[in-house]
Amino acid sequence: MAPITEVEGRRVALSNLEKVLYPAAGFTKGELLHYYATVAEVLLPHLRDRPVSFLRYPDGPDGQLFFTKNVPPGTPEWVTTAEVDRSEGPTRMVLVQDLPSLMWAANLVTEFHTHQWVAGASGEADRLVFDLDPGPPATVVHCCEVALWLRERLAADGIEAYAKTSGAKGLHLLAAVRGSSSERVTEYAKALAVEAERTMPRLVVHRMTKSLRPGKVFVDWSQNAARKTTATPYTLRARPEPTVSAPVTWEEVEGCRAAGQLVFRAGDVGPRVQDYGDLLAPLFERRRAGVLP
Repeated sequence: MAPITEVEGRRVALSNLEKVLYPAAGFTKGELLHYYATVAEVLLPHLRDRPVSFLRYPDGPDGQLFFTKNVPPGTPEWVTTAEVDRSEGPTRMVLVQDLPSLMWAANLVTEFHTHQWVAGASGEADRLVFDLDPGPPATVVHCCEVALWLRERLAADGIEAYAKTSGAKGLHLLAAVRGSSSERVTEYAKALAVEAERTMPRLVVHRMTKSLRPGKVFVDWSQNAARKTTATPYTLRARPEPTVSAPVTWEEVEGCRAAGQLVFRAGDVGPRVQDYGDLLAPLFERRRAGVLP
């Protein structure tokens, strides 16, 4: 029987704590849970009120991976859920609103993926996102070059961008926006991706076609669509090592000269939070949210 832990007055079953999830690092499920408890203060604001899609990997990254969008069977009654309209009809999804819910969800062994809108306002996007994905031999170094161009281009439209690693190969740019639908944000993001390709044709591609991507950075604008989700800041990723989608400073982006400079593992993130706080905290300041031209 799984041990029961009390978290802020809620009883949470935490199972298989000694199970090694990341063999290359010897990183256990207990360490995964400890990581999420450690970063909860900065992670929870990015999850709160956003319906969560879970990319589960209960046997580690080398085992089966599967998405769970609906409320999973056995979800405690105290976990908040919300009705979400989908093309196949309305469904209920989990909202991770507090530490007990976070620890319950983390016990499922999951990446957290969230929409660019909050529950109850799915018609209005409050985030703009670009997923910069390098096609080998391109690396995150090339993503940084593209990110710097996009930062300046967004700034010209009065939109302030922030960066985080994807936790895999690339880089994500995020910006707070207001007053636009997901469709409008998607159109705008696509237009900037096309402009980036026109400006840097040897470096950038805006189309998903795999044959076009070797040696270039795919500027994925499509994750702004209302149905799409992106890896949440601070989530662990199902990769060979326990890497994190970690916020980074623009100085780090500007100074990146080797791919390994922007790889952050679970053990790196706590000290970074102590040093920097949440580098993405300005996303929550509505007065700083941009309005699309």
